[in-house]
Amino acid sequence: MSSCSSRALTILSTVFGACGLLLVGVAVSTDYWLLMEEGIVLQQNQSMEVKMALHSGLWRVCFVAGTENGRCVASEYFTEPEIEITTENTANILKMVRTATPFPMVSLLFVFTAFVISNIGHIRPQRTILAFVSGIFFILSGLSLVVGLVLYISSINDEVMNRPREPEQFFNYHYGWSFAFAASSFLLKEGAGVMSVYLFMKRYAEEEMYRPHPALYRPRLSECSDYSGQFLHPETWPPPKRGRIDSRASSDISIQINQTPPQPTKNPLVHIHLVLKAERWAEREKEGSGEVEELSRIER
Repeated sequence: MSSCSSRALTILSTVFGACGLLLVGVAVSTDYWLLMEEGIVLQQNQSMEVKMALHSGLWRVCFVAGTENGRCVASEYFTEPEIEITTENTANILKMVRTATPFPMVSLLFVFTAFVISNIGHIRPQRTILAFVSGIFFILSGLSLVVGLVLYISSINDEVMNRPREPEQFFNYHYGWSFAFAASSFLLKEGAGVMSVYLFMKRYAEEEMYRPHPALYRPRLSECSDYSGQFLHPETWPPPKRGRIDSRASSDISIQINQTPPQPTKNPLVHIHLVLKAERWAEREKEGSGEVEELSRIER
């Protein structure tokens, strides 16, 4: 069940990250973020005559009605483009939305980095930290994009609120599909980030579950320690405490040890530890039985 859920998280985070990268890339490269039209209201039949209509993106403005019909102009960030716009408020809107341009670009860079790191982490799942790093980059990408969207909307709303109200003129605007792609990519990137972080937590928990106990490892030796060699040289270990042991009991124990060798375990460290322990116990029992025989001979 755990491997199944980890596989599902891996697939979902990859799909969400790829879709988020694709949508924000399309949104940044297209010019349908904002659609505007303005004109006059004819008093005779109460109809509207469109004087200008355009759609704009982060890099280009295209006119679809008016004197500039069919013309696309690049958004100049340092010089003013030579275009004829009906009202000053419309020109101000096109100027103010440029302040939000850096944030989608940073978001695109972050999500590309996150997608690459995430795929490397899926190829090498033993490197658990890569899932966490990719999740952080996905979340930062989504936050950067939402800051840009908020600045974009607030710039347009400020200019629309300051626009003078004239009954003989009309002005309409709405957001295009490029803006919708950017907003959708924010949700996808945040979802990919959350799933990547959760995948990191699951992988880390699985590593901790199957990691051997620290007691199975021998201590690392330090060259500057006075006791650095005591674990490599058993002859330097302190002698065990001996007591009088009945010869019959000692012989029974030694026979039992010799007849039932330690069962091999799956962990080689545990097996070596048990073998050394059995050997030390057998040597101790032999020494104890020798002392008992010597004492009995002296008493005689």
